[in-house]
Amino acid sequence: MKVKDTDIIIVPGYTNSGPDHWQTRWETKLSTARRVEQAEWTKPVREDWVAEVVKAIDAATRPVVVVAHSLGVPTFIHAIPEIGDKVKGAFLVTPPDVSNPKIRPKHLMTFGPYPLEPFTFPSIVVASRNDHYCSYEVADELAASWGSMIIDAGDSGHLNSESGHGPWPEGSMVFAKFLSQL
Repeated sequence: MKVKDTDIIIVPGYTNSGPDHWQTRWETKLSTARRVEQAEWTKPVREDWVAEVVKAIDAATRPVVVVAHSLGVPTFIHAIPEIGDKVKGAFLVTPPDVSNPKIRPKHLMTFGPYPLEPFTFPSIVVASRNDHYCSYEVADELAASWGSMIIDAGDSGHLNSESGHGPWPEGSMVFAKFLSQL
């Protein structure tokens, strides 16, 4: 699949993805990409966030490829029962461990637990060995339950601007290959 043949739905996490974040950079470079906007980025309500993802996917006119980061991952996964067969692939980066009572801010736990049924579309989970929101082992278990390929990003933190992943060219290359195989 080529970019022009798909609607790329970008699903940011908690507090949104700022101007230097790789999601924002991808959104500006990929002609068919658009971001899911949330009314409240700092006090997320699961039902509201999921509804916005469903709305964005419903509005798509081409097959959908989702690019979710952090809290955007459980948001998208909770939307799956409501989106039919429009999604043709998902690129899921650093899913947080929403079952971990030590996660901060604590209201992120309201996005758990994760549904663990296998997806009906191809997917990749990119996980870091030192992500403070989720251990690699938990991310690996989630990927296995969903039938996702896991990509080990090494010691890369949360794969956001704060961990030095503004442009994230490695992620862009993995995404391009993934897209070409859909």
